[in-house]
Amino acid sequence: MTFAATILTLYPEMFPGPLGLSLAGRALGEGKWVCDPVQIRDFATDRHRSVDDTPAGGGAGMVMRADVLARAVDHAVDRQPGVPVLAMTPRGRPLTQARVRDLAAGPGAIILCGRFEGIDERLFEARPIEPVSIGDYILSGGEMAALVLLDACIRLLPGVMGAASSGDEESFESGLLEYPHYTRPAEWEGRTIPEVLRSGDHAKIEAWRIAMAETDTRLRRPDLWERHEGARVQSPSGARQQKKER
Repeated sequence: MTFAATILTLYPEMFPGPLGLSLAGRALGEGKWVCDPVQIRDFATDRHRSVDDTPAGGGAGMVMRADVLARAVDHAVDRQPGVPVLAMTPRGRPLTQARVRDLAAGPGAIILCGRFEGIDERLFEARPIEPVSIGDYILSGGEMAALVLLDACIRLLPGVMGAASSGDEESFESGLLEYPHYTRPAEWEGRTIPEVLRSGDHAKIEAWRIAMAETDTRLRRPDLWERHEGARVQSPSGARQQKKER
């Protein structure tokens, strides 16, 4: 099955962009995924091809119009029925590795790239669109966010990474950050590779990697650590077990 990505954008020339290189570019050339950028202005009806207007209630900037975007979304859905429609916006739900895996396992996605001050909220009320954010910061538009989402999905498609297990122990796959990595030379600027990694003892290496993943997650991402710890004390019924008082 080919993963098909339709991108609704004011800047179709930005695609595939960096996704035309490296693993994603090779996969694109091999037909493992297809990229179809669609110009939103083609769905405007006035002679100026307007896609935005001033915000209701006043304020700075411009807002993308619901009527124009709805026509673009409907066009994409007619051509690619049954796939999720995502809108890249800082007001969306944070993108997670679990959601990326769900998307990569499907037939593709329609991705709407926001611009200006945002999108008329009525579009989300009228169409089944999932708002998605890639982080708590602001970009000039949703195109860069769409590239990030697509890169995360494409690398998980069958045959894209060299080994099927390449993504199994990466950050977020187990709810933890990934353990640190080392390679030759064994000594560099007075710093050596941890002895355990040179021991050849696979059980000790695995234990060290788990311990380092837990330590780094606890120190660098306490939010992930809290969720990971909560998941570890869930009972089979899903109810959280009470820790025994000592």
